[in-house]
Amino acid sequence: MTDKGAKSGRRALGGAFASLADLAADHYARRAITSGWKRVTGKEPPTDPTNPKVALGEALSWAIITGIVVEAARMLTARYATRGVRRALAKETEE
Repeated sequence: MTDKGAKSGRRALGGAFASLADLAADHYARRAITSGWKRVTGKEPPTDPTNPKVALGEALSWAIITGIVVEAARMLTARYATRGVRRALAKETEE
């Protein structure tokens, strides 16, 4: 039987790993979006979509694309990180 303290420590470590994966997903997703935006539009993405000088269509497009891609990346990394932690804990209980 495993020690409860060790088990909760591993769960905390798994949660920390999931958080780091989330940050990495956010970073790389935003880089990919910015790169794609530059290729498609030929200009930099809006840095302040609330600025009146930014066209409404451009601001909405940036907000929608960013929201969808970043949240999808976060969801996928959280699922895979959680799956890895569960597998590790399951293997540990088998031993």
